[in-house]
Amino acid sequence: MSLRNPLSTAKGLGSAKDGTGHWWNQRLTAIALALLTPWFIYVSVGLLGAGQDQVRSAIAQPMTATLLSAFVLSLFWHARLGLQVVVEDYVHGAAEVVLQIIIKFVYALAAIAALLAIGRIVFTA
Repeated sequence: MSLRNPLSTAKGLGSAKDGTGHWWNQRLTAIALALLTPWFIYVSVGLLGAGQDQVRSAIAQPMTATLLSAFVLSLFWHARLGLQVVVEDYVHGAAEVVLQIIIKFVYALAAIAALLAIGRIVFTA
C-alpha cells in the first residue's frame, strides 16, 4: 500500500507532452509527401525507357536532387512515425522498447543510404 496521493502517482507516469509534437511532425511530413509525390511520379514516368546516363544526368540536376532528397527524408520520417505508433499501440513490454530502437536505426540507416546514393549521383555525374 502506497501513501502517495493517486494524482502524484499518475503524474509520475509521465505526460503526453510529446504527443502533440509527434502529431504535428506526422502531419507536416504528410503535407510534404502530398506535394512531392505527384512531382516524383511525374519525373519517374518521364524517365521511363531512358538509359542509365539520362537518368543519372536528370537526378544530378540541382533542383531534382534537392526535391528527391526532400522526398526521401519526408518518406522515411513519415514511415518511421507511423510505424512507431503501431508498435506503441500493439506491442508491449520489453519487445516494444527493442522494436522502437530497431525501427529508429533501420530508418536512419535507410535514409542515410538514400541520401548518399543521391549525393554520389550528383557529385559524379
